[in-house]
Amino acid sequence: MNLTARIAAMAVALAPIAAAAQENKGPSVIRDTEAEQLLRDYTRPILRAAGMEKQNIQMVIINQGVFNAFVADGRRIFVNYGAIMQSDTPNQIIGVMAHETGHLAGGHLAKMREQISQAQTQMIIAMLLGAGAMVAGAGGGNSGLANAGAAMVSAPGEVIRRNLLSYIRQQEENADRAGVKFLTVTGQSARGMYETFKRFTEESLFAARGADPYVQSHPMPAARVAALEELARSSPYWDKKDDPALQLRHDMVRAKISAFMERQDTVNRRYPPSSTSLPARYARAIATYRHGDLRSALAQIDALIQQQPNNPYFHEVRGQALLEGGKPLEAIAPLRKAVQLSNNAPLIEMLLGQALVAADNKAYTDEAIAILRAAVARESEAPIGFIQLAMAYGRKGDYAQADLASAQAAYLRGDNKTARELASRAKTRFAIGTPGWVKADDIVSAKPLPGQKGN
Repeated sequence: MNLTARIAAMAVALAPIAAAAQENKGPSVIRDTEAEQLLRDYTRPILRAAGMEKQNIQMVIINQGVFNAFVADGRRIFVNYGAIMQSDTPNQIIGVMAHETGHLAGGHLAKMREQISQAQTQMIIAMLLGAGAMVAGAGGGNSGLANAGAAMVSAPGEVIRRNLLSYIRQQEENADRAGVKFLTVTGQSARGMYETFKRFTEESLFAARGADPYVQSHPMPAARVAALEELARSSPYWDKKDDPALQLRHDMVRAKISAFMERQDTVNRRYPPSSTSLPARYARAIATYRHGDLRSALAQIDALIQQQPNNPYFHEVRGQALLEGGKPLEAIAPLRKAVQLSNNAPLIEMLLGQALVAADNKAYTDEAIAILRAAVARESEAPIGFIQLAMAYGRKGDYAQADLASAQAAYLRGDNKTARELASRAKTRFAIGTPGWVKADDIVSAKPLPGQKGN
């Protein structure tokens, strides 16, 4: 939806839901297996329809409460948690995902870079020509030519800006059409996409009044939504409803996000004790443990597990509550169950590894290392996995591997100076040419991740 948005490299934290920000590096990111899996399930058929199912497009949840989603590279769709919270139905957020997939499938980012490059070239040429005219006019005493040269210097910027904005508006319209096409191919309604953009129109109606349509980065809302409505209503699936099971998953994720990201009084208003729905009970159980009442929270979580014993996320929440409540030994069993039921989800494996390390029992060290190594192999952008791995290696006295894991964690956090220092020290501990030495050397010579500043 926001094609021109840019995002810095992200720091990631373990969950079930948590946020971590890099200082001056960019927005914080929320990592949660349940929420990410839901977004992947929403997007998978759309990516298949777009011919992109094999491109490993990732879903990234941004720690921002406002409704927004965007693409900033060719391999990730960024979604504010606010977009999930403000989507009443799966179809509404699925419509947003379809629109963003339209940007990816259309190669809009690469094309935009070409447009910007061309604009810069045009600007330079215009400025050189204008400067030349100014010099010639001044040298020849021709004030008219000098004035014309000054105009040539100042005018192109506005013209080029309007051309770029027009190009962006066209891309947004193309993404709308592509999104509706993908939804139709997958047998889904485009009604949610229309409802979302219609809400934006109503919210921005006053702000857009009297605006110049040629300086808007998006199409004028009313015109855009009218075109989208006509296109969406032409689909044979306009009146198709979301599957009730999918709606429940959607509501569960919204409840979890509310419990972790909102104030307790806000959670209580959204999910009052009078509500006995599963999402309401989920939200209240999480909020209870987060605000210090571990015993009551465990009773509530156990009631959820009794109702859905094979729900991995209930066991995960129980393990996290115990871990954060200072009971890592008791957290191990529910986290083992969560790993099993989630088919070895790497973020949950990292939480189990954290519990094994925190238990401070050498009998668990080798198991923690094995679990964490497997997790970071499949989820290589989560610093917490490398942090826990470093601690486990330290417990074992393997300081070369501990330094290397710490360097990897620092690099992912964007702390390149610390990463290089730790990696340099790790190199002195490994034999030259060994896999550990090579990895450490790679970090020493690595460039910052995209969006990060070198330091």
